[in-house]
Amino acid sequence: MDFAYPVLSSLIVFPLVAALGLLLVRGDALVRKVTMVALIIEIVLALPLTAYHFNADFQFVERLSWVPQWGLEYHLAVDGISILMVWLTLFTMPLAVLCSWTGISKRLKEFHVCLLIMTAACIGVFTAMDLVLFYVFWEAMLIPMYLLIAVWGGDDRRYASIKFFLYTLTGSTLLLVAIVAFRIAGGTFSIPDLMTQTFGFRFQCLCFLAMALAFAIKVPMFPFHTWLPAAHVQAPAAGSVILAAILLKMGTYGFLRFCLPLTPAAAEYFAPMMIAVSVASILYGGVVALGQTDIKKLVAYSSVGHMGFVTLGIFLFNQRGVEGALFQMLNHGVITGGLFMMIGTVYERSHSRDIQKNLGLGKYMPAFMFFWGLFSLASFGFPGTNGFVGEILVFVGAFNHSLLVGALLVPGALLSAAYMFRVGLKMAWGQPSSAKSWSDLCLREWLFLAGPAVMVFYIGLAPGLFFQMITPSVDKLLADYDTRRGAVVDAAPVQTPAPAATGTEKN
Repeated sequence: MDFAYPVLSSLIVFPLVAALGLLLVRGDALVRKVTMVALIIEIVLALPLTAYHFNADFQFVERLSWVPQWGLEYHLAVDGISILMVWLTLFTMPLAVLCSWTGISKRLKEFHVCLLIMTAACIGVFTAMDLVLFYVFWEAMLIPMYLLIAVWGGDDRRYASIKFFLYTLTGSTLLLVAIVAFRIAGGTFSIPDLMTQTFGFRFQCLCFLAMALAFAIKVPMFPFHTWLPAAHVQAPAAGSVILAAILLKMGTYGFLRFCLPLTPAAAEYFAPMMIAVSVASILYGGVVALGQTDIKKLVAYSSVGHMGFVTLGIFLFNQRGVEGALFQMLNHGVITGGLFMMIGTVYERSHSRDIQKNLGLGKYMPAFMFFWGLFSLASFGFPGTNGFVGEILVFVGAFNHSLLVGALLVPGALLSAAYMFRVGLKMAWGQPSSAKSWSDLCLREWLFLAGPAVMVFYIGLAPGLFFQMITPSVDKLLADYDTRRGAVVDAAPVQTPAPAATGTEKN
């Protein structure tokens, strides 16, 4: 279907134009309102995406020659794997503005400029169909995220921001090496074109390891997770929301978009290792989260475990596992984004993230505890919530793959319930210290929590629309993987025939 304007390009360009326009705006209140209006217009510009056809083809394709001498193209498109991530980005950014409405007071204009640039970069990552274009957007989102932590973060923001930057830059360097290797071996930077080619097993293994390490850092998977708790704890509420809801998904999106289609034989070869690391992430994240006294750090470590379910589902290579991984990517963004926004609201009242200083909220902030209980239930996959849909699919895929792998997931699910119940019970019914003087949720807080709450119930009770979006692309991904994982070009040099014997040769 043709539209009067390039939909995907408009979603990337408009936030950048809005960011430039924001530099001319004066007054803190007006800066917030202009940013909010810009992000609402961004959602309006995305409305043609609702005409997405439920098939496996790339849609809303925009393809122009960029640098012909190098074979670079400005190539954008979406499919069932990426369109949910685009909508998640559009859904999250206005909430990030609302939850930071009163929490950010210094350099307010620059803060909102960073949010708008982040919007453009994130959508670019999920829609780019050229390897270099993907890398440009991948790197572009690093700068505003670094600034969000380094400028508007907590007391240890410098340490956290530098650690985040160095970890991510290391992964980006490895990703760039793999991109250059694919250009040399495949003759193109086009991701769809590379998906039709077959590469040697050794080449696949080397590229897989480079890409997998880059994506594992971004997820992050154990043991590359150490930057995440520091970044979450020091980041402002909006930074934590964006980090949890969107940036972590770029790593798992990379596994689905690059590792499985481009290096299928290597993905199969390294699958046992990836499954083992995923299970370790689930168990480690749960155990460490159980012992936390800082609410924000608890939710940060829970992300390590929840994202372990995503990577596990991907490398099970069956339909239920991959569908569950995609659902978990979406659900984790909704649930954990909601939890981080709630941590921001209580921090504005108590000026502390310590559990012991935020007790007894059930009596004085019942609306707050309602939302916290809802997101907590969704976090450990209670039936009827969105978390249950993704988690049960991964469980089914895991047990179909191996009884042992499925059994190892059970402690992870129990740990998730344990640490969420632990903090919830203390915050609801613990002996209050200063909670008596706190007010319950205001209208603005109701607004930014109501959106994720609706999604918790909608996805949990009626996931059919989302299945229609992702299933054709998942089927195609797995069918291509099954077809191409055994078709590996022989990387050994071609053997030439031996020269014919002559009379001068000795027997």
